[in-house]
Amino acid sequence: MKFAIIAPPTQTKKWEIEFHKQAPNEKVLIGYETDKPEEIECVMVWGHPKGSLKEFKNLKLIFSMGAGVDHILNDDTIPKDIPISRIVDPQMAFSMTNYILMAVLNYQRCWYDFQDAQKRNHWAQFEFDEKNLKVGILGIGHLGMDAANALYRLGFEVFGYSNSPKETIFPSFYGNQLKEFLKKINVLICTVPLTPKTRGLLSAKLFNDFAFPTYLINVSRGAVQVENDIIRAIEEGKLTGAFLDVFEKEPLPNNSPLWQNPKIKITPHIASLTYAEESIRQALENFQRIKNGKKPHNEVNRKNMY
Repeated sequence: MKFAIIAPPTQTKKWEIEFHKQAPNEKVLIGYETDKPEEIECVMVWGHPKGSLKEFKNLKLIFSMGAGVDHILNDDTIPKDIPISRIVDPQMAFSMTNYILMAVLNYQRCWYDFQDAQKRNHWAQFEFDEKNLKVGILGIGHLGMDAANALYRLGFEVFGYSNSPKETIFPSFYGNQLKEFLKKINVLICTVPLTPKTRGLLSAKLFNDFAFPTYLINVSRGAVQVENDIIRAIEEGKLTGAFLDVFEKEPLPNNSPLWQNPKIKITPHIASLTYAEESIRQALENFQRIKNGKKPHNEVNRKNMY
């Protein structure tokens, strides 16, 4: 037995079925408890318990079944020499981009105002104008770039920001140009990975650098946002509203004030989901590459944390 899947039950069930389809002659350990941990060479993980990999002394590959890898890098019991790779799937980008387009278009076409009018049996023709948006994508990696390109091709004015220079079809900023980027926009879409640098980034300090009242869409990680600051910024008019898919604590507690805020829209961390067929295929391919002395595709840079 070379393989193990360590993940929440729903994902595990799907991935186990797909694993047996693609590798019918291989066995897979479900979970991390085994009396032969030395046999495990490849683990496929999402949200594994910290320290649960330390008994696997012969690990050759850790594969993240999601785009994020903070759940792995935050486990300091994992040896630094074990390569980590992550899923990069066009289908995930398709889903993420469609989610972002939905959030932007609902806001731009005043959809929530028309919903409210319907509840009041009110014919609101000509009462709400389309919004003139200047859309900023904070984090133009694989997922952010796909969404930015789609918005640009729809005719939106788009701006991007990343840590390093990127070749783009729209104006983009990088490095110490964050404040300059923020001055250009009135919609901020956050797609950054969770790193020490981005933890708590969506906070009062950032919102104070806006030049215009801005609409916030966060599809990155809950720890990137400071929810009390988001609520306060809405009350102060710095944010016109927010569309949030991720939260500081998940599931979002029943007593969270986010639930009942009329200017905040909530979805339960579903903007982009992992598809079993492709994720298992990439995990198996990357493990074979390592066995053949090659580097895995989409290997994570531990220093950059993505």
